[in-house]
This record gives sequence, C-alpha cells and structure tokens, in this order.
Amino acid sequence: MSLYWRRVQHFVRRLTNLSADTDVETTVNSIKKDIDFKGANVWILFFAIIVASIGLNMNSTAVIIGAMLISPLMGPINGIGLSIGINDSDLLKKSIKNLLVMVVISLVASTAYFLISPLSDAQSELLARTTPTIFDVMIAFFGGAAGIVASSRKEGKFTIIAGVAIATALMPPLCTAGYGLATGQFNYFLGAFYLFFINSFFIALSTFVMVRYMRFPRRKYVDAQREKMVKRTITVFSIIVIVPSVFMAWGMVAETRFNSQAIRYVHDIQQEDIFDEIEIINVKRNYSSKEKEISLSLVGKTLEQRQIERLQNRLVEYGLNNTKLTIKQTTGTLDIDAQANVLSKLLDRKDELLQEKDLIITGLNKELDELTLSGVDHLQLAREIAVEYPNVKRFSISRHSVYTDVATNQLDTIPTLFVEWINPKDTIRERKLNDWLKVRLGIDELKIIEIQ
Repeated sequence: MSLYWRRVQHFVRRLTNLSADTDVETTVNSIKKDIDFKGANVWILFFAIIVASIGLNMNSTAVIIGAMLISPLMGPINGIGLSIGINDSDLLKKSIKNLLVMVVISLVASTAYFLISPLSDAQSELLARTTPTIFDVMIAFFGGAAGIVASSRKEGKFTIIAGVAIATALMPPLCTAGYGLATGQFNYFLGAFYLFFINSFFIALSTFVMVRYMRFPRRKYVDAQREKMVKRTITVFSIIVIVPSVFMAWGMVAETRFNSQAIRYVHDIQQEDIFDEIEIINVKRNYSSKEKEISLSLVGKTLEQRQIERLQNRLVEYGLNNTKLTIKQTTGTLDIDAQANVLSKLLDRKDELLQEKDLIITGLNKELDELTLSGVDHLQLAREIAVEYPNVKRFSISRHSVYTDVATNQLDTIPTLFVEWINPKDTIRERKLNDWLKVRLGIDELKIIEIQ
C-alpha cells in the first residue's frame, strides 16, 4: 500500500511540476518592463479607457472585450504581487506608484467621456460593474494565477495572458467609477471602485502565491538591518491590505448567499395557494451587516395577518434568520404599466396551468391506451365480430385487468374481454371467440367474462 501511495505522489508531483520550463529571469524582467508607465503606455491606457467607456455606454460586450485586450493595467498589479513574493521593496514602491497614476488617468479619461456623452442612461453592462460578488473574487484570484503561470513559461503565453485580461475585467469597473463621478451617482463610483480594488488585490495575491510556490529567488540585502526593515515594511503593508480584504470577501460571501436564498424563498412562496389571487409586482432585497430585509410589493387580494405570519415563519426554512419581511399591499388603482405587468404575469401563469393540464391529459390518454388495446380499430373489430359471432350484443376489451389470488396474494395482469350475449351463451362458440380474438389481436392470453 505504501509503495502504491508513493507512486501516486510521484505521479502527482510530476504532473503538477512547474519548474521544468519556468524562466525566472525573463519573467521578472518582463513584469518589471510592464510596470513602467510612460510614453506609449499612457496613450494606450487613455485610448483603451475611452473605448471601454464607449462600450459600456453602448452596452456592447465586444467593444468592452477589445478595450480590455489592449489595456496595460495588469503590469503594476502583477508587479505588486511579484515584489512582495521576492522581498523587493523598491519594486513594490514603483508598482504602487505606477498603479495609482494609471488609476487617476483612467478615472479622468472615463469621467471626461461621460461628461460629454449624449447617452446618460446606465446600461446593463455598466450596472453589472457596480456590485462586487464572491465570484469576482474567485475570477480575479484564479485568473491572476493563470496569468503569472503563463508569464513564467518559456513559450506560448500570449493567448493565456489575453484571456486573463478579459476574465479579470479591470477596466470596466474604472470606467463605471468615472460614470458615477460624471453623473454624481457616488454609489456607482464606490461600488465600481471597490470592485476594481478587489480584482486588483486578488490578482496581486495570486501572483504572490504562485511566485512563492514556484520558488522565485528572493532579494538579498548586504545590510542585514535594511533587509529586516524591508521585510517588516512588506509584511505590514500586506497585513494592512489583506485583513480588510478578507472581511470584505467574507461579507460578499454572506451577501451572495443571502441573495441566493432570498430568490429561492420568493420563488417558492409564489407557488402557495394564497398567491392564486395575488401578484408580486416588485421584490427588493437589502443586505447589510446590521439589517437584512426582503420587501414585497403585492397587488390583488389583501393578505390576512395569519398568512403574513406564515410567510415570515417560512424565512427560517431558507436560512434567512433575522431577516425582516416587509409586505406592501396595493389596493388602489394601478397605472397602465403596472396593470400591463400584472396581466402579463397572470397570462404567464395561465399558460403554465394550461401546459400542466395538457401534460395531465396526455398522461391520462396514455393510461387509457394502456388499459385498452391500443392500435385496435374497435369499430372495425365490432363489424367483424358481428359477422363471425352474431350472438354478441356488446363487448369491451381491457389490456390490463388485474387479478388477485386470494390464497397466495399474488397479482396477475391478463387482457380481458367483457361480453354480453343476445341469447344464452354457447360454450363452444365462446371458446372459438377466444381463439379467434387472440389471433386477431396478436396476444397470447385472453380471459372472457360474461356480463348481464
């Protein structure tokens, strides 16, 4: 067993080994080069920000992706992760400085664009960059890890780096933050800038983790006191950044879970009978560390207090403990849009009910076919029986007649013919009818029962 386990370990180490084609020197030099922010990089960033802002303004995903591909924002962020990983304080300072300059230029460019843009409405692509989620954290971390691993290879890194630039989405949040500043909607600015910070931090964190994993050589200082001071500075900086981010990430996990459970809760309660004459025309979910609330706007029949209490009690079933349920019931006249929305929902529900009934009818027809001998033309069969056996008055055929043996409690399913004779039955004719029907219907067994 131990030999087998050692072989598995050896196979896994060989499979996940990154040292074979790691080019440390080229990787470090490449990242240091990408950190430099002057000349062409300034213009490229400015133009990329304008392109991304236009894409967000026009709600064009293709334009946004194109802007992300030409953006140089990844350089300083990777530089921060690399500098912490190899204990290079000078590189860390340079990376932070250049990142701050890039952020300022991006905000100025995007704010200026949205100030002069004739289109002021927030589109879906723009709104998607105002609320960070735990999935943004995961994308940033694993995308950044893929980026640094690809950068450290000797060949074939461009395709992966381009994919990382798209996946980690650094530029759209900065453009959205500029939109928030230009329109005076500071909640957009804060949400989008927070998303940019989260993405940047976790890209840098993944770079640091992979640099340490791949054992990049750390910088040595001649002065031991200076080396100690550098390590302490980097450690303090890392703690200052990491601790709030951990709390933020944990808060996002809790908020994402709350939203998911709240969506399930609202979906499920709508299936209850009390909502047959009531429509939910609006749902709001509010989450904060101090208060969680689900607000429902209803139209239709007024809910009774016991029904409201039941809805409140069901919150616990979905893990929504300490969540406040606010129900607003509309009894006045609705405007045209609200009426259209309610009618649309009612029609959708009627369509669902009709589809359910169609399924039930189809199932019953299938069962009926199984109970009778499907594929048999009963009128044609009646005409043939009338010619061959004129003493038959009426008949019925069942495919699945269940017979129970009282002594053994065993069940048996036998095709059965129920027949009513015009005159008293003739046993010989009955036997012939039995044999003829088995051949006619292609069955091996048939039981004939006389009815009066």
